[in-house]
Amino acid sequence: MLLFPSHWFPSHWFHIHRLDSHLHRRPMRVAAPAATDIITPAEAGSLCGLLLERARRTPQGSAYCHFAAGTWVTGNWREAVAAVGRWQQALRAEGLGAGDRVAVMMSNRPEWAFFDLAALGLGLVTVPLFVNDRPENVAHILRDSGARLLLVEGAAELGVVDSIDHLPETLARVVPLELGSETAGVGASKIPGLTGAGDWLPASGTAVDEAEGGDSLATIVYTSGTTGRPKGVMLSHRNILWNAHASLRRIPALTTDLFLSFLPLSHTLERTAGHYLPIMAGASVAYARSIPQLAEDILTLRPTVLISVPRVFERVHGKVLEQLEGAPATKRRLFAAAVELGWKRFEHRQGRRGWSPELALAPALDRLVGAKIRKRLGGRLRVAICGGAPLRADVGRLFLALGVPVLQGYGLTEASPVVSVNALDDNIPDSIGPPLQDLEVRLGKHSELLVRSPGVMLGYWGLPEATAEAIDAQGWLHTGDQARLEDGHLFITGRLKDIIVLATGEKVAPADLELAITADPLVEQVLIVGEDRPYLGALVVLSDTGLRRLGPELGPPPEPAAAARHPGIEAILLQRIEARLARFPGYARVKRVAVTDEPWTIDAGLMTPTMKLRRAKIAARHQQAMADLYAEH
Repeated sequence: MLLFPSHWFPSHWFHIHRLDSHLHRRPMRVAAPAATDIITPAEAGSLCGLLLERARRTPQGSAYCHFAAGTWVTGNWREAVAAVGRWQQALRAEGLGAGDRVAVMMSNRPEWAFFDLAALGLGLVTVPLFVNDRPENVAHILRDSGARLLLVEGAAELGVVDSIDHLPETLARVVPLELGSETAGVGASKIPGLTGAGDWLPASGTAVDEAEGGDSLATIVYTSGTTGRPKGVMLSHRNILWNAHASLRRIPALTTDLFLSFLPLSHTLERTAGHYLPIMAGASVAYARSIPQLAEDILTLRPTVLISVPRVFERVHGKVLEQLEGAPATKRRLFAAAVELGWKRFEHRQGRRGWSPELALAPALDRLVGAKIRKRLGGRLRVAICGGAPLRADVGRLFLALGVPVLQGYGLTEASPVVSVNALDDNIPDSIGPPLQDLEVRLGKHSELLVRSPGVMLGYWGLPEATAEAIDAQGWLHTGDQARLEDGHLFITGRLKDIIVLATGEKVAPADLELAITADPLVEQVLIVGEDRPYLGALVVLSDTGLRRLGPELGPPPEPAAAARHPGIEAILLQRIEARLARFPGYARVKRVAVTDEPWTIDAGLMTPTMKLRRAKIAARHQQAMADLYAEH
C-alpha cells in the first residue's frame, strides 16, 4: 500500500484565505438525516428470522457484494433469502435433526452466510472453523462437536481434512464448494460422503423455514486458547441478537453503510458485528478477495465501516513512518504539525480541550495530510472498530489525529463477544470504552473484570466443570483480564494467567511490556520471560523493515537468520528496549535478549488463529535460547 506518493505534499506552504465574504452567495446545504432501520431482537425472534424480517422490510436493498468472474457483484435481500432456501433444501435431504451440528471451513463469502443462516433456520447448530487452522485442531473440533456435515471451500481445506488420520464417525458428508481439477481425487476414498456443492445443491429452493430462536443453541465456537485444547463456547440466538443490538445502540449503523468483511467469519467479532449486525441494520457487506488484495479492495469498494484487529493499523502506521523517513525535512515537519494539531482538534471535539486560535489552521493542514491518508482508506470511512488485542496508544493517536475514526473495544467469545466499545462522541483511545448498555461489570479479586449480560454464553460444550469455573453462581462471567473503571470507561491493565513472578517476588504483566516493545520498528514479535528468575529476558523476532534500517550499525542489511547471530544485535536491542520501557518500574527491565531466526506463525503452532501468542509453546520451542539468557545465574 503506497501511502505517501510524492505529489501529495506541495513544495510551498499554504495560505489562509478569507471565506466569510463569499458565504452569503451560497445557500447552506442541510444534510439529510442519517437513515437507520434497526430490527430489534424481539422483531427478529431468531437469527434466521432476522434475515426474513430484513427481506420483508427492504427486499431490494443491497445485501452481499463479492468478486466473481472478474467483477464485483451485488445481490439484494430477496435474493439472499432465495439462496438460503436453496441451502436449506440441501440440508433437509441429509436427514439432520434440530440440534445436530454442521461445520463450515471457508473464507468470507456469501456462501458462508447462506449456509449459516440456512442451518440456523432448520434448528441446526453451526460450528465454524478457521481455514488456516492446523489439522489436529480441526480433528478435535469435528470430533468434540460431533459434526454431521462439513462444508469446505476447496483444495486447501479438503487437503487438511484428508490429512486427518481418523475422521470422526459422526461425520457423514463433506461438501467442497469448489470441486475442480485441483481437488480431483483428494480424499475420494477416505472422506465420507464427498460431494461437490454443484451436485449437492438443488437448482432452486423452497420457502425458508425458521426454527425457534430464543435460548436454543445457535453455534459452538471453539476458542483458540493459548494453552490446552480449544473449548467449545455455546451461544444462543438470544445471546447473539442481544449483543448485536446492544452494539448498535452504542454505534448505530446506517442503511447506507458498507461493511468490508476481511476478518475470518470464524472469529466471533466478525460474525456478530460483520455478519448479523449488518442484517439487523439493513447495511450491506462486501467480502474482500484476500488480505494481499485488501488495499486494492478498500480503494475500489470505499467502505464506510471496517472491523479490524490492531495488526492492520500497526502495519499502515509502520508504512507511514517508513515513508516519512525518506521524505524531505519540510514534509516531515508538515506531517508532524498536522498530527499535533489534528490531535488537539480531536480532543476539542471530544470536549476534553478548549478552543484555541491555532485550531483555525487544522482544516488546511488536514487537506494536505489527513485527507490523503483517509483517501487510501477509501475516503468514506465513517467508523473503524479495532478489537481482538490492545491497540498501541501511538498508533491510535496518529489515526485519530488524521481524522480516521478508530474506536477501540473489548470482548471475548464467551460474551458473544462485545463487552465494551468507545463511541464516536465519547472516545478515549487508551480505553476499551464504556460497557454496553444493560451489561453489568464489576471488578473481582485481583481486579479481574467480571461481566454479566444477556450475551453471556450458555456454557462450554460438554465441559460442565469448566463452565462452572468461568461463570459463577450469580451469573458473573470471569474474563481472566484485569481492569480498572475510570469515568465510566474500562481500561485493561493485565491478564491474570499471564503474570510473571520474578525470583524477587515482583509481579510483571508481560503483555504491557510486549506492547511497548513492538512499537519499535525493529521488532516484529516479542515474548517476555522470567518466571522464577532474577530478571526479565526477551525472545525477539526481528522485522525485515527494521533490519534494513540497521545498516550503519550492523553493516550491510543482514538476513533475519544472520542478524540473530550477529554479535552486536543484543546490545542494540537492549538499548532500544530500555527506551521503550522507561515508564515502567525498575524491576520491569529486560536485561538479556535472544533473537530467534524464524517468525512465530499459526502454521508452526506458535500463534492462535486469532493472532495470540502461544506462550508455552514458544518457550518450549526455544528452550536453549531461554536457558542462555540466564546462563550466568
